[in-house]
Amino acid sequence: MNTLEPATYANVEAFAISIGIGLLMGLERERKPDAKAGLRTFALTAMLGCLAALLSAKTGNAWLLAVGFLVLPVMMIVSLAQDPQDDGDPGTTSVVALMLCYGLGALVWHGHATLAVMLAITTTILLYFKGQLQNASRSLTHKDLISILQFGVLSLVVLPILPNQDYGPYLALNPHQIWWMVVLISGLSLAGYAALRFVGNRHGAPLLGFFGGLVSSTATTMVFARNARDDAKLTETATLVILIANLVVIVRIGIVAAVLAPTLVVPLAGILGIGLLFGLIVAVFKWRTLTAAGDLPLPEVKNPTEIRTALTFGLLYGAVLLLSAWLQDIAGSQGLYLVALASGLTDVDAITLSTLRLFNQNTLTANPTVVAIGLASLSNLIFKSGLVIAIGGKPLARRALPGLAAIGVGFIAGIVVLS
Repeated sequence: MNTLEPATYANVEAFAISIGIGLLMGLERERKPDAKAGLRTFALTAMLGCLAALLSAKTGNAWLLAVGFLVLPVMMIVSLAQDPQDDGDPGTTSVVALMLCYGLGALVWHGHATLAVMLAITTTILLYFKGQLQNASRSLTHKDLISILQFGVLSLVVLPILPNQDYGPYLALNPHQIWWMVVLISGLSLAGYAALRFVGNRHGAPLLGFFGGLVSSTATTMVFARNARDDAKLTETATLVILIANLVVIVRIGIVAAVLAPTLVVPLAGILGIGLLFGLIVAVFKWRTLTAAGDLPLPEVKNPTEIRTALTFGLLYGAVLLLSAWLQDIAGSQGLYLVALASGLTDVDAITLSTLRLFNQNTLTANPTVVAIGLASLSNLIFKSGLVIAIGGKPLARRALPGLAAIGVGFIAGIVVLS
């Protein structure tokens, strides 16, 4: 019995993957009754791309692949011109999808099958969710678009041009890394802001607390404390939202630590995890006893990626980084703890990022790093507890403070164990 050579198996596999890609993309296009390209056309196009890449490689004539890439859209455009689609769609998306299918077939031949399959799945998702994407786009406000564009400036324009080199006393200031922290925090805030905009007040307190905590737990605490003061019926709801928002801060810190210093996740869980566990127990109890409260107020938060806000955070982070390095040098971990307590009152992100950077530079060991983050988190929690008392009044304080205190007790227990 004749057997195929290994090279032939690889060739057959490439064409099989190409056909699979074409069938996947064509399956989505086939849903349109008057589509000019469906299952068979897309499958054949992907196979044609693979074949053109093979012939180009074997003959050394790269123009063979290019000709197919140019002829395909011309054929589709002529077909659409002679027989327009009934729904008035000019069919440009199908033309581009067919060209992409051809290119993915060629990509498979050149040994990038995994990338080609990933791109095919992504393309199919974009094609399938046309309506949802259009609705999401129409719902964007001027403020939303500005937020997205400004985040693009922060991450894709400013970050690449900053020097990745240490400067200043203790070599504590690295412009590229400082701005990377700005991008990281802005990205988390933008994600929460976008989710909060789309979720709205339709899904109740837990989701409002979760996304409000991603955007700004301080803003969420202030908004719901104010609304609980103005409307006594919202007191129980405000309690749950505030508690969840402050639990999300713990998760957010954990995510940042996992990205920047993965080895600290376990020891950090020894402090923040206890607070998270205690707080979750109270939150679950509050959730089970909460009655429906109707439409809930949305936290009014500022643009999370505003350039001025980003610059302010960058300067604050740089200042805390420099101060932490200096006090760590002259006073050891006790000096760092004082900085953590003071800076944590207004912003827990800056001190968290600065201590993680000192740890990555081997300036700090694991225990002082996580204790400093724990102290900053505790300080920030105390500040927001003060907001609950000052703004929400006694009714809200009686309901919200036990949950916040449970989180704080967990922080203190973890700090005592590690100190």
